[in-house]
Amino acid sequence: MSENRIILLDADTIGNVPNLDRFDELGDFTHFPHTKPDEVAERIRGCSIVITNKVPIRAETLQKTPSLRLICVAATGMNNIDLSAAKEYGVEVKNVENYSTHSVAQVTIGLVLQLLHRHDYHDEYVKSGKYSRQPLFTHLGHQFWQLKDRQYGIIGLGNIGRQVAHIAEAMGAKVAYYSTSGKNNDNSYKQLSLEELLQTSDVLSIHAPLNKNTENLIGYQQLALMPQHALLVNTGRGGIVNEADLARAIDEELIGAAAIDVFRDEPFPLTHPYLQVQNRQRLLLTPHIGWASIEARTLLINRVYDNIKEFLNQPN
Repeated sequence: MSENRIILLDADTIGNVPNLDRFDELGDFTHFPHTKPDEVAERIRGCSIVITNKVPIRAETLQKTPSLRLICVAATGMNNIDLSAAKEYGVEVKNVENYSTHSVAQVTIGLVLQLLHRHDYHDEYVKSGKYSRQPLFTHLGHQFWQLKDRQYGIIGLGNIGRQVAHIAEAMGAKVAYYSTSGKNNDNSYKQLSLEELLQTSDVLSIHAPLNKNTENLIGYQQLALMPQHALLVNTGRGGIVNEADLARAIDEELIGAAAIDVFRDEPFPLTHPYLQVQNRQRLLLTPHIGWASIEARTLLINRVYDNIKEFLNQPN
């Protein structure tokens, strides 16, 4: 048996991917569907390498696991790891970036198009028999507008934001953006202040990290600046949009509609403001699926594998 014991704490968050058994090449590999916080210390005892997507690894756990040498986060964000404690105990932490760019961009545009076209409404119109019982070849009960010549506003012009910009441009939209850090200057697109971007965008999508610059960036006051027909899509991070304020804005019809794929708490409780919204047709909710194409999840596993292999090949 290899001296490297490798454990994946929450395999269910990655799902059925074709390459999970790659880790067998690197050591004695074990995976659990999910792991509760109070099970972490026992499960990783004696392991040298731990892979986690969302399961937290805190200082008290690290203190009890002297064998641990590497934590691989199967995601980009590392807020579930006590990084200062890991450094103190000599445990290296590696994450994975830019594995889901095309997946998130595709889902983002799909959400925009669903808000615009309401395919669910038209599908039900036909299947219910209403289409067959009326005389017209078409149905104009739900009106939609084209993206061509409309302003597509982007908050956070990183890799995902730029990919969304490329797709929006290909559909004829005019792209503008707001840099949450103030450091991103892309001459390909018009850079605006947040206030101006809100006031002038027909579609606004969020692709920024959650940090001190972006937490509650979009609240009631900001939503009230948007055109009444505007669409808001958040596939970035849940805490960027104030959820209670958006629910209120939807019911007050301050904006046309919103599609939200990310939430402050995941999953959120049954008492969440989004579940109390009366104008349900104006709010589209998906369960944090933007990142999760089969290609993105397969690439994620390959990148984690590369991180472990690189670590093992380092000189002692």
